[in-house]
Amino acid sequence: MTGKASGHIDHEAAQAVPHVATNPDALEVAPGTAHEQLEGWIPQLASDEEIRVALEKAFDYRGDVTITRKDGSKIEGYLFDRRGAATLKESVVRLYPKNSNEKISVTYSDIAALAFTGRDTAAGKSWEAWMKKYAAKKAAGEKNIALEPEPLD
Repeated sequence: MTGKASGHIDHEAAQAVPHVATNPDALEVAPGTAHEQLEGWIPQLASDEEIRVALEKAFDYRGDVTITRKDGSKIEGYLFDRRGAATLKESVVRLYPKNSNEKISVTYSDIAALAFTGRDTAAGKSWEAWMKKYAAKKAAGEKNIALEPEPLD
């Protein structure tokens, strides 16, 4: 292909759009993602929609959750996958149990309760939080300030 169909712009044409320089400093102040504080939360699971919303949040959560099944059994672990479908019986979450390497699948319809029981391993570790710590250290006169990873308990 040639011409406009291939993405070529005739810069001599009257309709050509002039290139506008972008300011890279302006791009670096884009707002970050806001994360909800979910650690310790026990959502109400009264309706199908509440179950779906709570499990979506559990999927995005960076800590362990505890699922209580309708038979009373509990599974604590990291929810790593969810597969929504038309009905709760067809929808499934998958998690790694805290004390096992096996993957467990649980249908949405089998979930009686959900609790965000594990520590959110990424809480307080945003770029903005790091910049505040860096600015405080720099203002205090510290030298050799570096980004160091924190231990993961």
